[in-house]
Amino acid sequence: MFDDFVRFVRELYSTSDFIPLHRPYFIGNEKQYLLDTIDSTYVSSVGAYVDEFEQKIADFTGAKYAIATVNGTAALHVALKLAGVEAGDEVITQSLTFIATCNAIRYCGAKPVFVDVDRASLGLSPESLGNFLDENAELRDDGLCWNKKSGRIIRACVPMHTFGFPARLTELNNICARYNINLVEDAAESLGSLYKGHHTGKIGLVSALSFNGNKIITTGGGGMILTDDEAIANHARHITTTAKLSHPWFYEHDETAFNYRLPNLNAALGVAQIESLPDFIDNKRQVAVQYQEWGEGHGVDFTKEPPGARANYWLNVLITKDKGQRDAMLEFTNANGVMTRPAWTPMHKLIMNRECVKSELTNTEWLFERLVNVPSSVVLNAG
Repeated sequence: MFDDFVRFVRELYSTSDFIPLHRPYFIGNEKQYLLDTIDSTYVSSVGAYVDEFEQKIADFTGAKYAIATVNGTAALHVALKLAGVEAGDEVITQSLTFIATCNAIRYCGAKPVFVDVDRASLGLSPESLGNFLDENAELRDDGLCWNKKSGRIIRACVPMHTFGFPARLTELNNICARYNINLVEDAAESLGSLYKGHHTGKIGLVSALSFNGNKIITTGGGGMILTDDEAIANHARHITTTAKLSHPWFYEHDETAFNYRLPNLNAALGVAQIESLPDFIDNKRQVAVQYQEWGEGHGVDFTKEPPGARANYWLNVLITKDKGQRDAMLEFTNANGVMTRPAWTPMHKLIMNRECVKSELTNTEWLFERLVNVPSSVVLNAG
């Protein structure tokens, strides 16, 4: 099966060279816009392309406001601050996620709490969240949700749309509302993914996107905060630009803040990339269908978008029979020039998180032992 898979991937990408997991493509106006930015001399955090990129992302996602940042981790860090997360709070998230999710929580001085994921969506499980809160949480007279066992405030919940597959946002949002917990979406991997007709990042109070070099579109490094709340948007813009007060020449700042604004040079790349985004999404969805058809013919399961959702299929996900088959596949494919990767080591297994509060993580463990990401770049000759 492994040999057949390598042969299929090489035919899909029409190459005998090394095939990466996900590579960027610059097939539009990238060079033109970058040269325009250089000629303008506005290459740092002030420039027309930053504003244009924010507007194009807002238009594409349907968000009222979009605020550009230097990377997705910075966007999530600020999103959590805007959601009120403070030192000593708890933030519920999934253990099956990239380290940046937990890092952003830690930057706030808060502690991650891990609940399980769905096997189908790979995202945070509403059942696991509901069970955890019913057992451990209570709303007190101050209107806040408290963890009865740890004595900490549970301030926010961060589902991550894993590999571009939308989590079950309606159910998660309803549970969070019942407990007065702010829903903050880690939509880093899900640009172009929809849940019940709405773009991911639109259900929560605030959310974060990423434009890292391996994402569906890239600015080299970059992120975006999305929100429909004007006050939150204004505060986001303020604290990502060092909280500098407007004045023709004096440098005055009114709070401790961050130098997180996206440079104009990176934004120029993003403006060009988003022009190709609809084609990239259609292309990647075609690639996903081809993987699924190959899997059906070889008795191999690929993760498909959940009912009511449209995934961008940022990374296609193959589910092996067990850990032994996973490891054998990883070894064979990588030895033969086809890049594959397992899921990230679950967050609760990392040394700095081993003392964190967690629920039963049966699905997280099951997926980690079986999940393999396979090459998912745009296929230039697809269709």
